[in-house]
Amino acid sequence: MKRAVGIALAGAALILAAFLFDARGLFVSGIAFLILAAVIPAWIWWAAAAAGAVRRLDDERVLEDQPLEARIVVRRGPLGLPGGEVLDPFAGGAISLSGAAGRMRAGRVSEMRVVARFPRRGRWRFEPPTLVLSDPLGLARVRTTGESGSQSLLVLPRTERLRWLRRDSGQRFASPGGPASLDALAATEVDGLRPYRLGTPASRISWPAFARGAGLLERRLRAERDSGPLVVLDVRAGADGEHVDAAVRAAASLAFALGKLTGCDLLLPGDRRPLQIEPDLGAWPGAHARRALVEGGPSAPPPSLSRRPRAGTIFYVAAEPGRLTVPLRRAGQRAAVLVLPSELTPEVRGVPSFEVSGCRGYLLAASGRPAPVTEQAA
Repeated sequence: MKRAVGIALAGAALILAAFLFDARGLFVSGIAFLILAAVIPAWIWWAAAAAGAVRRLDDERVLEDQPLEARIVVRRGPLGLPGGEVLDPFAGGAISLSGAAGRMRAGRVSEMRVVARFPRRGRWRFEPPTLVLSDPLGLARVRTTGESGSQSLLVLPRTERLRWLRRDSGQRFASPGGPASLDALAATEVDGLRPYRLGTPASRISWPAFARGAGLLERRLRAERDSGPLVVLDVRAGADGEHVDAAVRAAASLAFALGKLTGCDLLLPGDRRPLQIEPDLGAWPGAHARRALVEGGPSAPPPSLSRRPRAGTIFYVAAEPGRLTVPLRRAGQRAAVLVLPSELTPEVRGVPSFEVSGCRGYLLAASGRPAPVTEQAA
């Protein structure tokens, strides 16, 4: 508006000079300046009063680093759209209205598409887009904020496949055709038959079915609550949030892989009872959303791990070394794996067995052997 005031003062000065010096030619310029200073700001204000911008998200959830598209709908009034830009926090900057104004000639609504990626998990909130209108001369500039309110987006931790670093480790937890020995650890009750998978023990082959000519089949076993694998997430750490995010991604990747295979339990910080993830992954969306909101740090609550030993493997995912709790080892756990960010060095002897989501897994105990770690308090 300062430019409009300046134009108006210049017009008044020209008209005054025309009176003082009897210069009739200055009247035309002075009146033109006054008209511009009065009409253009009024046009911008009236156009802004009838215009608006609304953002529409294609989804309320998205994985880390995955593209998410949003549509920004710009509405104009009967006086048209002078020009300007849309300030949208989702897009991370300004979007020019020069193209939108041209598309509005045949209608009053234009739609612009914006694609964004989010590198970190958590809940993101976006204020409504702001429509900024201005004239080509820059005499007036009006900002209008959308009335739709703020929007919320949940960014979920991404999941990745396990990469075995040692062949014997892969054979311990998985057969060449896919993880199979975890079924033997996690399952105790027969739950039908399925095609034979390479690496399945001969004791689980259904020989009667083979004798009937049905081919080579294996018994499918159903896991009990405390006999399946358990994924424990411990996010107690210092100020390094990258280690916490890596631990959350590793826990999500392990829970997804184990849950899809045989079913597993997931114990989150502060929870006293683990979440059950069945092979149908019915509970996966809710568990995944809870992991996205996990807050790490020195004051984060520890997982409430039961002192009763489990028949299945415990995957203890921690954001810092030395977080393997005393109750886990005192309970006589037969199989435990400590998973840490790759940059950290654990108190174990030996090489890591696998990598997943920027973390490495170290076998701590198996077949009744004591865990080769230094005693540390939780």
